[in-house]
Amino acid sequence: MTPSDGPEASGPPSHSEREPGPEFWAGRRVLVTGGGGFLGSHLVERLHGLGAEPFVARRRDFDLTRQADVERLYAQSRPHMVMHLAAEVGGIGANRASPGRFFYANAMMGVMMIEEARAAGVEKFVQVGTVCAYPKYTRVPFREEEIWSGYPEETNAPYGVAKKALLVQLQAYRQQYGMNGIYLLPTNLYGPRDNFDPATSHVIPALIRRMVEARRDGLAELPVWGTGNASREFLYVDDAARALLLAAEHYDGAEPVNVGIGNEIRIAELAGLIAQLVGYEGRLAFDPTQPDGQPRRSLDTRRARELFGFRARVGMRDGLRQTVDWYRANHPD
Repeated sequence: MTPSDGPEASGPPSHSEREPGPEFWAGRRVLVTGGGGFLGSHLVERLHGLGAEPFVARRRDFDLTRQADVERLYAQSRPHMVMHLAAEVGGIGANRASPGRFFYANAMMGVMMIEEARAAGVEKFVQVGTVCAYPKYTRVPFREEEIWSGYPEETNAPYGVAKKALLVQLQAYRQQYGMNGIYLLPTNLYGPRDNFDPATSHVIPALIRRMVEARRDGLAELPVWGTGNASREFLYVDDAARALLLAAEHYDGAEPVNVGIGNEIRIAELAGLIAQLVGYEGRLAFDPTQPDGQPRRSLDTRRARELFGFRARVGMRDGLRQTVDWYRANHPD
């Protein structure tokens, strides 16, 4: 359960790997919800580079929980393809504070976006799901067949169940209407432009910010939620953007597909690695009275390699270093 910079995470492309093809994307109108966000901004950059015509739906312009706004969005964008990334999500604290909002917003956005795509005759709909949809005690590595084997971890459940319902919707629409919708299950993402807000950030940006500040302030000890024994898998954001493009271009199946790196790391080891990269030399004080969340999380990524040629390239240390560098450059003391 350690980070890898081996063949799963980096190195030159293998014979089975693909790159997104400009000949497919050139001139294609692509509606990207959440396109101004963390993953979305990286995806939109790649779409521009491929000659596509992305239409970025931002929250300030469209409230996707309102049907009138969803209809207006489709009328303005006239997309060939929809890539639905928009979500309301946060770390364990945010999940505990806003479970009702997270369920409602994610369910309503997805249901209406898919229905309007059907009504508009969109060629393809790409739904970004969540690893939080998996049962709490899924066998590691998580295989796509296990997604219905139990209930998600409690703090993640409202968000995870809302997103998992969209898989059912897409499969039902495929069966009844012949709609081409695919469903991807990315693992936890990190990288430049991540959300570093302490109230809503996930573990990597939260630890980076707190350790940078602790080093600046000369703190001898830094509290960290949980026991440190839980494990997670993390995928660098630009790898994730490339995976979405490859899936959109090459995959047309009904079954969900994991998108990850295929390695896990314990939170205690992750925190120690971030401390090294940041230069924080104080003690990390884990607090077992706070929740760990899901005990272990790592994906079986074979299906993504076989179906659309995706393999992660950025290893954990390199990705974290780039994320720390970006944070320091954009959040000076």
